[in-house]
Amino acid sequence: MTTQEKAIAKSETGKVGDTIKAKSAGWSFGGETPASFEDHVAKSVPLYQEGHDVVVQLSDYFLHQNSLCYEIGSSTGVLLDKVVNHNHQKNIRAVGIDVESDMVAFAKQKYTKPNISFVNADIAEFDLENADMIVSYYTLQFIKPKFRMDVLRQIYDALNWGGALLLFEKVRAPDARFQDIMSSLYIEYKIDQGYDAGEILSKSRSLKGVLEPFSTGGNLDLLRKAGFEDIMTVMKYVSFEGFLAIK
Repeated sequence: MTTQEKAIAKSETGKVGDTIKAKSAGWSFGGETPASFEDHVAKSVPLYQEGHDVVVQLSDYFLHQNSLCYEIGSSTGVLLDKVVNHNHQKNIRAVGIDVESDMVAFAKQKYTKPNISFVNADIAEFDLENADMIVSYYTLQFIKPKFRMDVLRQIYDALNWGGALLLFEKVRAPDARFQDIMSSLYIEYKIDQGYDAGEILSKSRSLKGVLEPFSTGGNLDLLRKAGFEDIMTVMKYVSFEGFLAIK
């Protein structure tokens, strides 16, 4: 059996690394995923922890006394808790929203501060209160494209004037040549993180129809159509990018 055949055979077991399993076109954040999620995503997303640091430091400019901060797709609650801890003297209120009930249950059990809460809801059907900062940390890419414009408009409308959206996304390259380069670099990155060929292939297969990244230009177009005019990139590593959009 060739190396390629072995990789395909292993991918059919659904093992994507870090004890997580996922079927082809069936990646899920539920089930047993929350327990291993932080380890897995920190190895899968370049500069994952550094991105957390950027969000936390940027919160100094937008969260004030009694501010409300939302995180859309709060998963295990780690990032939102960091924001709350960093702003402990400001008496902010933080709300994490996640469509996956197992993630919400995990976050609720782990973080019990009175000013942090987690809601099991679909952001496309959730009414946001007025807020000073909203974070979407590698979440919009999992929302079906037909709903993204409505979600971003809802976020824009909910932000107070001068408030900010911190949007981190995996992005596509502007053309096929650059996409080939970016994809190759990302595979090399995952190999360096200790994932084998079968796990990499299995993860890629599991995300079919689940993860749908837009290009940098595509994300900027969406943000502008939603109403944002002041936008800049605050972090970039090959196909992973963080945007700061101010209302």
